[in-house]
Amino acid sequence: MKAEQEMELSIVMPCLNEARTLPECIGKAQAFLHRAGVRGEVVVADNGSTDGSARIAEEMGGRVVHVNKKGYGSALLGGIVAAQGRYVIMGDSDGSYDFLNLEPFLEKLREGYDLVIGNRFLGGIEPGAMPFLHRYLGNPVLSFLGNLFFRSNLGDFHCGLRGFRRDAVLGLDLKTTGMEFASEMIVKASLQGLRMTEVPTVLSRDGRDRRPHLRTWRDGWRHLRFLLLYSPKWLFFYPGLLLLCSSLFLLVAIAARPVHVAGVVFDIHTLAYAAFGCVVGLQIVLFYVVSTDYAFSKGILPFKPEAVSSIFRVRLEYGLLLGSVLFLGGFAGALYALKVWHSANFDALEPSKIMRLVIPSGLFMAAGIQVVFSSFLLSVFRIDTR
Repeated sequence: MKAEQEMELSIVMPCLNEARTLPECIGKAQAFLHRAGVRGEVVVADNGSTDGSARIAEEMGGRVVHVNKKGYGSALLGGIVAAQGRYVIMGDSDGSYDFLNLEPFLEKLREGYDLVIGNRFLGGIEPGAMPFLHRYLGNPVLSFLGNLFFRSNLGDFHCGLRGFRRDAVLGLDLKTTGMEFASEMIVKASLQGLRMTEVPTVLSRDGRDRRPHLRTWRDGWRHLRFLLLYSPKWLFFYPGLLLLCSSLFLLVAIAARPVHVAGVVFDIHTLAYAAFGCVVGLQIVLFYVVSTDYAFSKGILPFKPEAVSSIFRVRLEYGLLLGSVLFLGGFAGALYALKVWHSANFDALEPSKIMRLVIPSGLFMAAGIQVVFSSFLLSVFRIDTR
């Protein structure tokens, strides 16, 4: 097929019982295609409507794709797969997005951007169009975390009106079925280095006479969970390192003698909690190492050799050596504590003195065991299963 005959744009609308608002959305999308002189189509991804939405779409000239697997993400992915255009612009069919003014999205796509996100905070949000919690808490917080974790530099992480190159998004291998589909698209696009930008868009009150499918706390948690799972550094490494370093600092400070601060005495009880913090912090950091290596091996995260620490190339034997050194150091301390106890004829010892030896010894033995078995676990994930 010649280039001039290829379909340029598919406008995809997920639909679940949207008979009240769907006609206006389809009409605006068709009017845009006609006015802009774009060879395109309107694809309605019906997710099991029972109110005649599919029939309405067909009567208006839209192409209906029936998606049996339930969920916002499932409906959108089904529509994207079925789309015939080089570019896709997706948007909800509840009347909240303006399909009549899609020029900014198409212009950016033609400029070479892979993904163009609408920004409702720049374009304007009509009164009552976005719930208070979404506007001032959920969206800003999740957008901030998304930008922090993935450096996406977007002001509206969850706008449902967005355009993209169809082949680029299909290449992301999107999996989620629910509302977190929007986050997955941006996260994977960021990780894969796709060119992204955003354009202002207006959010209007939806025209439905029922509750929206979005559930504030449930879907907000699903978005946050997805962001964390795709960012092992922020889920495991940074919290674990912070806990490990702060606990280790405290442990070293009071290892030799009690510390007095503003009339408060930090003694062996604090020492015990500091050791506990070191053990937990180290384990969380090891979770980061194992989970990241696994994510690289399975293609969940893109492997970039220049950005990967040498820790992910360490052989099993090095981990065993480090763990053994830690364990033997702690074991030596335990033997010395036993000698001190023996010299006292196994009688009761002064806790504030002997515990300063017992607690660090136990810490080093526990740390050694953690490193040894984490090294084995890492090697299990690296087994060639061909």
